[in-house]
Amino acid sequence: MPDALRLAIGTLTRVPVPHPRTVDARAARGAMLMAPIVGVLIALVIGGIVQLLASHVSPAFGPLILAALAIAAMAYLTRGLHLDGLADTADALGSGRPAAQALDIARRSDIGPFGVVAIVLVLLVQVVAYAGVISIGAAIIGLVIASGTGRLAITLACVRGVPAARPDGLGATVAGSVPPAAFVVVAVAWTAACAAAASGTAIHPLTAVAAVLGSLIVGAVVVRIAIRRLGGITGDVLGATMELATTSALVILVLLPT
Repeated sequence: MPDALRLAIGTLTRVPVPHPRTVDARAARGAMLMAPIVGVLIALVIGGIVQLLASHVSPAFGPLILAALAIAAMAYLTRGLHLDGLADTADALGSGRPAAQALDIARRSDIGPFGVVAIVLVLLVQVVAYAGVISIGAAIIGLVIASGTGRLAITLACVRGVPAARPDGLGATVAGSVPPAAFVVVAVAWTAACAAAASGTAIHPLTAVAAVLGSLIVGAVVVRIAIRRLGGITGDVLGATMELATTSALVILVLLPT
């Protein structure tokens, strides 16, 4: 297995894989470009199970319960890593402290009030939005689009020119590792793939495109705020970017016309 794939799976999931033999710029670049694929694989498994169960549950509360279980499974398969990053980033930014002190707050093992609120709200919105996606019969394609695009936002955060906030950690390893041209190619291919996959399903292809683009805009805003307030990205910022982008995609999918 290539080091890039080992790094992508080992970093973004709890699936046991051998450690990369070498974590260099090439492996970091490949891992970040493969991030959407990892999201797709997780979504196919969980979304597929949800789709099988959806026809056997009550239409009143069944989709909501299935959505809650699916989002919990997503968190389990990723070790809650991205949610932890969301909480730490929210605490750091919400503190209003200078960059160095804010980064110290993010390193702490405890979760402050901003982190708690961020996790609760994001999980609540994800569950409600995904329940709506399940209700229209798009459990698999909806989760694939949201999960893959959320990971594509991580790729965006690692584009060359985006600095690391610290000299160590995951952020420093992958920051600036993705050439802009490579990201554009992957983003265009992913958007086209989502539109094609949505064709003939309960999700309109243009809605799928809107979900991808809207999600990436949210990811870009998060990265921009991190650069301005923290001096760059960290592993926590990548987790926050992924969670917020995924949430945005689910919301767009359920709100726009099918």
